[in-house]
Amino acid sequence: MKDIFWLVKNMLRVTFKSKKGILLYICTPLIGIFISFLSYGGSGGTTLQVGIVDHDHQAVTTDTIKFIKGLENVKVKNIKESDVSDQITEGKLDCVITLDKGFAESVLAGNPNHISISSIKGATVTSYIKSYQYNYIDNISAISKASNGDQNKFDKMYADYHQPQVKMSASVLKDTSKYKDMTNQTIGYLLMIMLISASTLAEIILKEKGNRTYYRLLSTPINAKKYISANIIVNLFVMVIQIIITLLCLKWIFHININMPVWQLGLILLIFGLVAIGFAQITVAFTNSTGASGAMQNLFIVPTCLLSGCFFPAEIMPKALQKISDFLPQHWVLETIKKLQQGAQLGHVTLNFMILLAFAVAFFLIAIYKISRNNNVRNFV
Repeated sequence: MKDIFWLVKNMLRVTFKSKKGILLYICTPLIGIFISFLSYGGSGGTTLQVGIVDHDHQAVTTDTIKFIKGLENVKVKNIKESDVSDQITEGKLDCVITLDKGFAESVLAGNPNHISISSIKGATVTSYIKSYQYNYIDNISAISKASNGDQNKFDKMYADYHQPQVKMSASVLKDTSKYKDMTNQTIGYLLMIMLISASTLAEIILKEKGNRTYYRLLSTPINAKKYISANIIVNLFVMVIQIIITLLCLKWIFHININMPVWQLGLILLIFGLVAIGFAQITVAFTNSTGASGAMQNLFIVPTCLLSGCFFPAEIMPKALQKISDFLPQHWVLETIKKLQQGAQLGHVTLNFMILLAFAVAFFLIAIYKISRNNNVRNFV
């Protein structure tokens, strides 16, 4: 145990003796959070700036303007006809609604016209206003048709329309989908970083084989099992640090609602950390140089993260590719997080945990088998 502790201490010193090591293993987990903020930080609702030019000055026209002012995410101000062009071109207003003389009369006649909307931003702006405004105007026209020209009947129906007998209460639910997407994308990038970090740390073995340090150590009471065990411990230590930094930043610095207990997310990531370490040991066991190890990492890490939905939702991929992702550990991490965010109990995702542990065990067994078969200590390029 004393030998393993010494090896762990030495590997940590070698790993973090430079700023490059600190940036690679400690700071890179934050990249996923920053990318998520760039992707989803501006996805909240925006307020439309609407100008209104009223040439009609009738009761129905005034009520129509009042209705538009009552729409959510819409800010309305009255402007002059001469200011329309400048206000729109300078970006001060998203659109301008012009109510020409005769608007109220046309609505009461059941044939609404004398209304126009000006905007340089197209349907992305005007469609929202039109959908509500035209529906309101059509309702007034329908009331006018139903009254058959009887002014008293119209006035009564019009008053009842503005003061309905049926009362409705509304409550606003907070949209948490953005935070779920941010959490999933952050974790997706973290999974890739964990795989890269584990593989880079495992390459210490190859580097020390290359400069013969590894073989000099084996001439001491330190054997290969102790050396590899120390590398795994260092790897696990770095994984835990990365997980803690990510969770602290998500929850208490950026205040992102992850919609699940923090310890459950930490447990999932810790199990995946074992998977990443197991894969890293395979790259070392099956390669004889850092170049070959890097090529093997590139062949596995980025493509599998892409197929698993680490960078974007897997649902947008073809069904065939989604089937492939079922055989990748990253997919099961994201799937487990998704179910827990939807309210599933930890016991309901036991199978997912077992699958991740099976990946870890399989990777370690393959690495152990290959390392035990490789007895030629001189076979290194």
